[in-house]
Amino acid sequence: MKRTLLVACLVAAGVSWSANSDDRKPEAKKQAAPKAAAKHVGLERFKQLAGDWEATDPNFGQVKINYKVTAAGSAVVETIFPGASYEMVTVYHTDGDDLMLTHYCAAGNQPRMRAERGTDTDKFAFKFAGATNMKSENDMHMHEATFHFPDNDTIISEWMHYKDNKPAGAVKFELKRRK
Repeated sequence: MKRTLLVACLVAAGVSWSANSDDRKPEAKKQAAPKAAAKHVGLERFKQLAGDWEATDPNFGQVKINYKVTAAGSAVVETIFPGASYEMVTVYHTDGDDLMLTHYCAAGNQPRMRAERGTDTDKFAFKFAGATNMKSENDMHMHEATFHFPDNDTIISEWMHYKDNKPAGAVKFELKRRK
């Protein structure tokens, strides 16, 4: 009885091993590493921001922002007010041919914005494309963001928030790269 059980286990293991063997299924070898993502000119521009940036703002005082390339180069994470209780994160990424951002706001919602298509690699205008954790577009949320790159060490970012489906205020930072 024990011998029969042992043989049955070995046969089952052998069948399982051979069914999963790459030698028996050449198509498994063809599915090697994922194909590298095509370079997107907008995302490449945001990757160049990697590092620490700062600005002085009359409303916020000293503003610090960090950019980090992550996810095998497929996303850029922006951390605004790092370490503060009101820290916010924005992730820049592609969706097909589009450059997108998702802003994880201190207001508790996550608006997504799509960059308008254009040929200017020194200016990107993002427009609202939906959100999570909002009851309706009447809730206060970031609705537009524009980034202008006058040179490699300067970013001018403008964020427009909406309330009751209309503009309710703007914030503009002129950031300088920390060296």
